[in-house]
Amino acid sequence: MECRESCAACCIAPSISSAIPGMPKGKSAGEYCAQLTEDLRCKIFGQKIRPKVCSEFHAGKDVCGENQAQALEILTRWEKLTKL
Repeated sequence: MECRESCAACCIAPSISSAIPGMPKGKSAGEYCAQLTEDLRCKIFGQKIRPKVCSEFHAGKDVCGENQAQALEILTRWEKLTKL
């Protein structure tokens, strides 16, 4: 499955503990990544400065559902279930 254009659920719902350009301490769950554009695209997609966790994420129906709303719901649920 390919990422949906302007979805960005994976850049919003989960917490990311790795440093992100513009967010040296990572980001909290539900917080928009500093690298998201207004049209919900990643400014650093495909660049070496993109965090490994982001580069290794692969879209899939089990994660992304049928639309952005489902993706946000699924990823938010997973975030809550795996929170330490």
